[in-house]
Amino acid sequence: MTSAALSDSDRLRAHVGELLRLAAPVIVSRAGLMVMMAVDTAIVGRYAAQELAYYGLAHLPANIMVGTGVGLLMGTVMITAHALGSGNEAECGRSWRRSIPYALLLGVLFALISLLGAPLFRLGGQSDDLARGGAAVLAVLGLGSPGMMLYITTGFFLEGIKRPMPGMIAMVIGNLVNGLLAWALVWGHLGFPAMGAVGSAWATTAVRWAMGLGLVAYVWWMHDHARWHVRVPVRDWWAGAGKQRHLGYAAGLSIGLESGAFAALGLFAGMISPLALAAYTVGLNLIALPFMAAVGLASATAVRVGVAFGQGDRRDMAMAGWTGLGVTSAILAVVGVLYYTLPEAIGAIYTTDDALLASVAPLIAFGAWILIADGGQTVMANALRGRHDAWVPTALHFVSYAVVMIPVSALLVFGLDRGAKGLFEGILIASVVSVTILSLRFAHLSRR
Repeated sequence: MTSAALSDSDRLRAHVGELLRLAAPVIVSRAGLMVMMAVDTAIVGRYAAQELAYYGLAHLPANIMVGTGVGLLMGTVMITAHALGSGNEAECGRSWRRSIPYALLLGVLFALISLLGAPLFRLGGQSDDLARGGAAVLAVLGLGSPGMMLYITTGFFLEGIKRPMPGMIAMVIGNLVNGLLAWALVWGHLGFPAMGAVGSAWATTAVRWAMGLGLVAYVWWMHDHARWHVRVPVRDWWAGAGKQRHLGYAAGLSIGLESGAFAALGLFAGMISPLALAAYTVGLNLIALPFMAAVGLASATAVRVGVAFGQGDRRDMAMAGWTGLGVTSAILAVVGVLYYTLPEAIGAIYTTDDALLASVAPLIAFGAWILIADGGQTVMANALRGRHDAWVPTALHFVSYAVVMIPVSALLVFGLDRGAKGLFEGILIASVVSVTILSLRFAHLSRR
């Protein structure tokens, strides 16, 4: 039965089922990035609160670069999904081949930027001790950037052809290995010296390279590689990927703006105190962990919207976007209830420091309110990109996070003396603004 012959209830059931089927492994894959950070945060936090401040400071620019890379490479999943929807399987493989050198180029650029940590942190108002400690961690994290970009772009290709399981498996294995390595290198087990936060960075870097190369090897040797033309060379990896990069530029700038805004809030936390920065690191990690489930659902939503757009089915495209928003909101609401009711117990996973726990528990409880709005805005942004509406979501993200969140948070923290909680209040306000205007944009385009 064609989608045109389905009733609205049948369409909805079909969309929910396909969304969850596509999203489940993508959620594990995306959430795995934050699980890796959560495990490292807990291991480093239990080692020393000061080392956690170094770790948190280093991840402010590191997360901007990874997030920007995810956005810049997002054209891979969009072009692949569109090509799949239009029946052009060879173009799916060509999009991946074009993305590999681009991914490596981005990774090398991020690695070079990571060497500038100390002066960047001092310019951001951090103390000399925090700047030196954070810079050492950032430099090691940068070495893993090319491997991370390989993993991201290859995972996007596999998601675009509706084969997300290999990325999930790579991430699960990577997390297990990372946990063991971080435990050994941070605390000095298995014959290694105790390296603190720098040890967790070495563990992450090694695992990122292993995941990236492992996923590339899977695609190269998968049983039906000829169907997708993944071994067919492309000579136009730059010139032939203009539209692919164009979609990625918008997404990269959008995610970069959002990540940069959150990094600015981290600098505000560091200006308050190292304890506030450590609390912000834990609290933001706990928001980011379920947010990765939203990112997985958003990626699946982009694929569903992209396929419907490629088929020219306006009604199916609209239902794909709204289904993604509804399912994401329901899942994050459940997580929010846990955060609101058990903040101390959740915070105790990350630290045994009574002062840090007292600072972070209120942030965890308040974070419950942020989850739904923050998850919803990333789903709607990806729904718009799946429809090839590239630059408007970027502009709307700029308004929400640069124009709204940064100045509002600064006012709450430094003008009204709200402390670290003021940072989270600013995040909530910006997220509500973002999901509202993005949803209105998608509703407008759905009627066209």
